[in-house]
Amino acid sequence: MPELPEVETMRRGVLPIVGLTIADVARTACSCKPIAVVPRIDRFRRRATGCRIVDVRRAGKRVLVVLDSGDAIVFEPRMTGLVLIADPPDEQYLRVRITFRPSRRLAKGRALLYWDRRGLGSVRLLTPVEQAAALGPPRLGPDALAISRDELAANLGRSRRAIKVALLDQRAVAGIGNLYASEMLHVAAIHPATPCDRLRAEQWHALHAAIGEVLHDAIAHEGSTLSDGTYRNALNQSGGYQNHHRVYDREGCLCPECGVAAVCRIVQAQRSTFFCPRCQSRGGRRAAGRKESR
Repeated sequence: MPELPEVETMRRGVLPIVGLTIADVARTACSCKPIAVVPRIDRFRRRATGCRIVDVRRAGKRVLVVLDSGDAIVFEPRMTGLVLIADPPDEQYLRVRITFRPSRRLAKGRALLYWDRRGLGSVRLLTPVEQAAALGPPRLGPDALAISRDELAANLGRSRRAIKVALLDQRAVAGIGNLYASEMLHVAAIHPATPCDRLRAEQWHALHAAIGEVLHDAIAHEGSTLSDGTYRNALNQSGGYQNHHRVYDREGCLCPECGVAAVCRIVQAQRSTFFCPRCQSRGGRRAAGRKESR
């Protein structure tokens, strides 16, 4: 489930490791589906041990721990992965443990952990050249927190895909996932099935503003922990943005914007989409009488 707000929250949560020196990298004993660890753990350990951490960055939905060698440890959480510096939800799904040389900057015994219930994620040690190939254009588009309105319209505006589906294309804009795409389109008052090439200039303006609003708000609340309880921040605590969802997973509830129509659910590209049929009419204009709370 982790999307940009959750991954950015993880990134910020593990910033205390900057300046520490890696003592060891180990795969933990796990009887579940193994995750991808690249290169093989013995080579990974040789390259990383003794390196100092100089930065923690994010590339789309990935956390990058940058080493003074120029290499970066890239965590890709996918659906159920967590990057932690606290005890994990349980030991059963702990996959990788990175320990550090003694330091006053991190509690004794504290390590950087990768935990993944479904085993869909990966941990990779990439050289600068490999980072550019895997995490730059054309593999990843501009970050959703940095993309300009003109870039957004240029990257998606000629597509005939539904705008909700297009927003999930990481090559066009990096970091947006299924949950937040529904929220953004509700804020922008755009029907999720509207083809990209049918959006007007003012709708691109509204969507660009909505992307920033939703992402910054979600980050401030440290992401969304849904009913399955999987997502936790770097300190193994729940996020809070699920309490502020407008439409996501609220099928049948009254829209918080108009207070009249019930939130609907449709399926697009095999993913659930939630929207208000009144506020997000196919005509593209929010119905009269909307609340002016924002």
